[in-house]
Amino acid sequence: MTLATTPATDLTGLRVLLTQADTFMGPTLSEVFTAQGATVIADTRSLADDPAAAAAAVADAGHVDVLLLHLALPAPATAAQDIGEAEWRSVFAHMVDPMPRLVAAVLPQMLARKSGRILLMGSAAALRGQKRTGSYSAARGAQLAYMQSVALELAPHHIQFNAIAQNFVANPTYFPPSVQANPRFQERLAREVPLGRLVGAEEDALFAAYLCSPAAACFVGQVFPVSGGWALK
Repeated sequence: MTLATTPATDLTGLRVLLTQADTFMGPTLSEVFTAQGATVIADTRSLADDPAAAAAAVADAGHVDVLLLHLALPAPATAAQDIGEAEWRSVFAHMVDPMPRLVAAVLPQMLARKSGRILLMGSAAALRGQKRTGSYSAARGAQLAYMQSVALELAPHHIQFNAIAQNFVANPTYFPPSVQANPRFQERLAREVPLGRLVGAEEDALFAAYLCSPAAACFVGQVFPVSGGWALK
């Protein structure tokens, strides 16, 4: 697939703050957004433990036109009766707690300019139930609920806040090569995903680029499933 700039995803001149840039979709997002003309500030610091880290990331980035809320960790596979306090707190600390801190830190400059984009790279686990994902799905659901509420506040200020809810997208955190090569996973893919394959990482990132581009100025609080049809079954 070519990464050549197209009018629908042209990000020329935009400064993009990408969190957790070295894991999950981070490397592909950085590559694709850069190819579309953006200046990507690829932040790799941990945002889970230090409440001041989010504000520091925004301060270090300077001018931010687009905030990519990109937060992930390997999903625990824990039966409901075994989900303990430590797991619950850890999952929310990594994927939920940094969100309002990052948004609060970046909003003053976006509100002053009356422009900006915030895109959550979320999960379709919040849209369809799966066994043994109670803590993870709850955190992903909290992400979407927060986004939809805040998006309504920001729209009158010409700041768009939306989310991609992905699953069965090729990435090293959830679907590394070892998983993809497993025959049992291939059987599951054929059985559960109407597309019959993983969504490519570049396909997902190009859609993210479109949602952050001037061409996508009409979307407010939208959740866009990117799952090869899995979320619709």
